[in-house]
Amino acid sequence: MSIQQSINASLKESFNPTELIIKNQSHLHKNHDEYRENSHFSVTIVSKCFEGISRINRHKMVYNSLRALLKKNIHALKIKAMTPQEYS
Repeated sequence: MSIQQSINASLKESFNPTELIIKNQSHLHKNHDEYRENSHFSVTIVSKCFEGISRINRHKMVYNSLRALLKKNIHALKIKAMTPQEYS
């Protein structure tokens, strides 16, 4: 399973999102010293789980869901975590 597929599976299991967009943005960082292929991702996730939760705590929830991948595979993660009402 690819890293992107692992991100997808973890976030779907944790949040049952109504929308989930994962983009591999590693190619944008090729000239950086710490560059690794398949290590920079952008996630847009929409879930009812985020209702009543601050933005920083939503990000913490996503980081917690991806904890194992962040330790080994993901170098950078850009997160947009929204409720269905915020996404409409």
